[in-house]
Amino acid sequence: MKRGGDRVFIGRYCQDTYGYEPPGRNEFFMAQPVDAIRAIHNAFRNDMQRIDAAALDAARGKEGLAATLERYRFFNEILVWHAKGEELAIFPALENVAPLVAEAYEKDHRALDAAFNELNASYSARDTIKTARAAAAFRFHLNIHLNKEDTHLYRIFRERIPLPEQGKALGIMSGTVPQERFPEVVAWMFPLIGHDDRENMTRIWQMVMPAPVFTGVKGLIKNSLGSDWAELTRRIPALET
Repeated sequence: MKRGGDRVFIGRYCQDTYGYEPPGRNEFFMAQPVDAIRAIHNAFRNDMQRIDAAALDAARGKEGLAATLERYRFFNEILVWHAKGEELAIFPALENVAPLVAEAYEKDHRALDAAFNELNASYSARDTIKTARAAAAFRFHLNIHLNKEDTHLYRIFRERIPLPEQGKALGIMSGTVPQERFPEVVAWMFPLIGHDDRENMTRIWQMVMPAPVFTGVKGLIKNSLGSDWAELTRRIPALET
């Protein structure tokens, strides 16, 4: 690893403040703390899309969708941990450089709590039509919220908060996940995200975790990916050592 200005370079490629730069333009790969946030956001989007689709199919009379639909409970546990972490670490850091910006996002969090409660009540009542409507509303509001965070809130965070403080905030945020539940989070997240997000998340963890801890996490990632592990090791050959 080597550092250049505000960039952290790891591996082969580089990502600048505004997005991914394809191979060939830069010699090194950069992973920044907010890349982990983007990966988690993409996992939320993809899982909620599956839950919403299952709810609609169930309302149309399709059978055998309970396992997919009932993912919404664990999905919301992770969403609550994520939101709590933002409220504990990200929002206070932003208040120092962009006062009042985070207030609207905290209100979004309370609205998502209400969306979950409606979905939970509808599913518990075994009302497939109301469940489908609640899932669609949850997904709609979640996507708007995540898109706003990615394009606005985390852009301010990336551009105005020094990298060491970004890392500190992300560390506090990750502490909201109960340690004993971390393997479940890895098993949930990695199958839901694409190759670039997997690579970013793995490199960030490799950079910030003590080697013995990362060795254990590497095993969790491998178990979650199945045959896709080969692509991750192609991108990060050191995983095989």
